[in-house]
Amino acid sequence: MAEITVYTTGWCPDCWRAKKFLKERGVAFHEVNIEEDVAAEELVLRVNDGRRKIPTLKIGERYVTCSPFNAHKLAEALNVPLNP
Repeated sequence: MAEITVYTTGWCPDCWRAKKFLKERGVAFHEVNIEEDVAAEELVLRVNDGRRKIPTLKIGERYVTCSPFNAHKLAEALNVPLNP
């Protein structure tokens, strides 16, 4: 599976859901809090047409937004089962 980076904030419920989804399926990921990393926030804004959409996931070389959280969309983007 491609390397996965999840761009989050500490207060975002959609971020919590996405991370839980990944953990339940054994999907390894690196988390970056955009409130602590200015360059990461700028990246999120750039790949989302100026919108601060979180979570934003980098899967290999592509970006996927999961805001609002959508388990079906995330399972499809990662090619993982919808149910653990």
